[in-house]
Amino acid sequence: MLIRPMRVCPLELTLDIDSVRTILVEFLVREFKKEGFSRAVLGISGGVDSAVVAHLIVEALGRKNLLGVVLPYKTSTPQSIDDAQLVIDTLSIRSEFIDISPMVDAYCERYNVTDVRRRGNIMARMRMIVLYDLSAQERALVVGTSNRSELLTGYGTIYGDLAYALNPLGQLYKSQVWQLAEALGVPKRIIEKAPTADLWSGQTDEGDLGIQYSDLDRLLYYMVDKSTSDEKLVEMGFSQVAVKTIRARYENNKFKMRLPLIAQITDLPTN
Repeated sequence: MLIRPMRVCPLELTLDIDSVRTILVEFLVREFKKEGFSRAVLGISGGVDSAVVAHLIVEALGRKNLLGVVLPYKTSTPQSIDDAQLVIDTLSIRSEFIDISPMVDAYCERYNVTDVRRRGNIMARMRMIVLYDLSAQERALVVGTSNRSELLTGYGTIYGDLAYALNPLGQLYKSQVWQLAEALGVPKRIIEKAPTADLWSGQTDEGDLGIQYSDLDRLLYYMVDKSTSDEKLVEMGFSQVAVKTIRARYENNKFKMRLPLIAQITDLPTN
């Protein structure tokens, strides 16, 4: 079954939703069983990615085995908090509400961190500290929500939102996540709102990236999946600025997608 989402999606990225849904649920069932866990901990942001993952986990593990955690900072918008609660109420999952403001502010005030991006990274990492602590309490795995659009452009914080035990969305572009969200029954207002990490007032994903997701996803599809040259991309109608900018983001952020490098000494000569 092919579904056109409420949001614009490039034709090249339209999914067979039923197949993808089955694959992702089976992935969660298989990996949790393999690792010997039956419970999951998930940060619920009020955005579409965490909402989709929450729905998938409930299908795979059952609602009683998911702990949804809302982790606002004092500048988080009321809409984000309300939307996070909507996901929790819709799925009837267990939840925790933990304000990270005192933790973040203690460090930022002590070391005079005023740059909004540094503070944003600290917030992202503080949230993951809390999620991993709760995972130890619950004997659960932390599940990630980063999509392929974010991963390919480096739009994430190492040891923050990029830290998790497993991730069902990493091969789906944002446009495809919206398709899946509609099929899963994610509330319409969450699907239709502007994506944001909610790290500072007025911040949006597309504002940071400088391009709409529908255009970004199509560009990344041809740039990465199809290995199309920059010259050809421009001939296809993408602007030179967009191609140059996204190519640079892709090349400069590859390090975020690999495990930490460990020096190999196995081939050293021995006495």
